[in-house]
Amino acid sequence: MKISPKLIMSSLAASVIAVGATGCSTTTDTGAIGVDRNQLLVVSDQQVQQLSKQAFQQEIAAARAKGLLDTNPAQLARLQKISQRLIAQTGAYRSDARQWSWEVHVIKSNELNAHVLPGGKIVFYSGIIDRLNLTDAEIAAIMGHEMAHALREHTRERLSRDVATQTGIGIAASVLGLSQGQAQLAGLAGDLGISRPNSRTQETEADLMGLELMARAGYDPNAAVSLWRKMQSAGGRGEPPQFLSTHPVSSTRIATIQSLLPRVMPLYQQSRYR
Repeated sequence: MKISPKLIMSSLAASVIAVGATGCSTTTDTGAIGVDRNQLLVVSDQQVQQLSKQAFQQEIAAARAKGLLDTNPAQLARLQKISQRLIAQTGAYRSDARQWSWEVHVIKSNELNAHVLPGGKIVFYSGIIDRLNLTDAEIAAIMGHEMAHALREHTRERLSRDVATQTGIGIAASVLGLSQGQAQLAGLAGDLGISRPNSRTQETEADLMGLELMARAGYDPNAAVSLWRKMQSAGGRGEPPQFLSTHPVSSTRIATIQSLLPRVMPLYQQSRYR
């Protein structure tokens, strides 16, 4: 029996609507300063974890094959120390996060870039540390912000939104188990997790959560302002950092972060790491 494309599309639409009706929930607790928003989550966490693991393994394997992975032991140790302090604070938002399989890697590259994939895979490019002459607190600002995206499952949310709006029948069919396997979805998951801009709402959440994480870990949240000013300056020299393709910087954003500082400074002042 031949099934027409119109019938498949109609079925997909009905299925997505049905799943979407029950797919709204939240992935994190509110923390001390409050992140409280329901998210559309029609793609399973297991799918996103599997696909992100594949994307991470490919990225690490490519860097290792070129002799670019973790070439500076002192720099790697520095990032690992910062990550340990931040990971210890993730319980403010998720009780399970401290048990994630966290990893930290540095890829030798002049590129200004960094990201944390779902499940806790932290990747920094050496250029963002060296060229911007980042302090530990500024590194913590980047890492905390990126960890917040992972804790909040923003990749899963964006992928769910793409499925729910049927950006492609192949993607939707793959998620709903109708055809085409995982390849197309895996490509989209990698794109969403590494190279596609986040929504303004997600960015605001990551700013807020990241500030709380770094404050609890004993890193001065004011460093987030100096970090984004450095990013803004780097973007104005005719070579926009890759990091800015997923994290648009503006004076408004910096002002927003400054407005959040009074809410997180008490956590910094009370941190046992100070």
